[in-house]
Amino acid sequence: MPNAPYRRDIEPLCDYCRHGTQIGNDEIACLKRGFSRVGEHCAKFRYDAAKRVPEVREKPDTSEFEQEDFEL
Repeated sequence: MPNAPYRRDIEPLCDYCRHGTQIGNDEIACLKRGFSRVGEHCAKFRYDAAKRVPEVREKPDTSEFEQEDFEL
């Protein structure tokens, strides 16, 4: 994928393609393909980083630490 600026292992999906626009919960209007469902992709896929929602990481469990652990 030549247009993936940060990660090379991003799965191509119409959800974050340059040619697609989400028109409902389960449908995407594509300039190249027409209508498609969320989770599909085609050969005309071009990555658009602005459309991709990043994964939310879980906060680490800090309950086992005390204030003394963070002092020098």
